Amino acid sequence: MNQDSKKKMVAEAAMEFIPEGAIVGVGTGSTVNLFIACLAERRDSIQAAVSSSEASSALLRKAGIEVLDLNSTGTLDVYVDGADEVDRHLNLIKGGGGALTREKIVAAASRKFVCIVDDTKMVDILGAFPLPVEVIPMARSYVARQLVALGGTPELREGFITDNGNEILDVHNLKIIDPPALESTINQISGVVTVGLFAQRRADIVLIGSDTGLKRVP
Repeated sequence: MNQDSKKKMVAEAAMEFIPEGAIVGVGTGSTVNLFIACLAERRDSIQAAVSSSEASSALLRKAGIEVLDLNSTGTLDVYVDGADEVDRHLNLIKGGGGALTREKIVAAASRKFVCIVDDTKMVDILGAFPLPVEVIPMARSYVARQLVALGGTPELREGFITDNGNEILDVHNLKIIDPPALESTINQISGVVTVGLFAQRRADIVLIGSDTGLKRVP
């Protein structure tokens, strides 16, 4: 089974977790784009969506789904998003698409976080995928020095500005043994907007597309 088929499998499976009349939190990325297509087929059964990126918002509107500001919605029933890496404890690395800050906000505001991935994203230890860190531009060099002190090798994501007007440092060469602790440490560095570790607010459910079919953890 190819990767696209696995992504489609989990996108379709995520629909099971969408309550009737819900305002759905929607993430960003290629797997989520397939989920948006599934959501479009049921748009009359949901109220609206809250999106983590301008790209997803555009797709949702094109599909005829109203996009609301999170400030007007209160707590969301469910948030569906992908990930760049997932460990067996459901800690995640996210932010390959650059939407990590808004993704983290929508995840925090949701009762249930359903993560949809193909099996290539499952790892024993996080960190092979470079860890994204969104930074205020004037603090980029300072933050980079602090990340070096933590054992990482930060690299500016050239030519990329987040939807919030900030920059991203992608941190290589980390083996993340204690994801919640590292998340707290990096978030405390002055100039960091947020880090793409989702450990303090992990996924509640991970749906995995594999050659042998759909897997769910837990």
